[in-house]
Amino acid sequence: MRFSALARWGILGVVVIAISAALGFYVHTPSEVDLVPARAQQSAEAPTIGGPFTLLDHDGKTVTDQDFRGRFMLVFFGFTYCPDVCPTSLTTIAEALDMLGKDAGKIAPLFVTVDPERDTPEQMKMYVGHFHPSIIGLTGSLDQIDRAARGYRVYYAKVMEEDGGADDYLMDHTAITYLMGPDGEFRAFFSHDTTPQEIAQRLREFL
Repeated sequence: MRFSALARWGILGVVVIAISAALGFYVHTPSEVDLVPARAQQSAEAPTIGGPFTLLDHDGKTVTDQDFRGRFMLVFFGFTYCPDVCPTSLTTIAEALDMLGKDAGKIAPLFVTVDPERDTPEQMKMYVGHFHPSIIGLTGSLDQIDRAARGYRVYYAKVMEEDGGADDYLMDHTAITYLMGPDGEFRAFFSHDTTPQEIAQRLREFL
């Protein structure tokens, strides 16, 4: 699907991805770049994406969505024990930020864990530090993570390894990066196979 087609079907794209995430589809490797153009307001027909959250950053400080007002947010949900999707996505985000140069300061890249039982602030700090100094790791209680995930229509579930122990599991989860505006409103989303160049180019259109 070309970008021009997405421009014509933007709202439909939002609905499809939101419903897919809510129903538990693991959005991993779509065939094309999935970008939704900016909307002044979310349509009444489209599910709301985003909303308030209260979490712990990787320094152990309580933060809310209000702490990031005035900056765009790039929000990705994952976990530090993720074998492939999460490190790939964070590397992509890091490279896109580097391409933006000084404009990268207008963006708050947030990595929200879906595995708070293992992902402590210390673990998150060590993990995100491997990718980019501006990426902020966010964790919290099971209830806090669940509230944030539901706000972003993110699906996640624990998948136990066969014949493994209580800590031998992976997390199945939505692999979408959300772009939120300085006002906290949804602007666009990027699929897992979007390149750093494509993300940087799209971000420049908003900055």
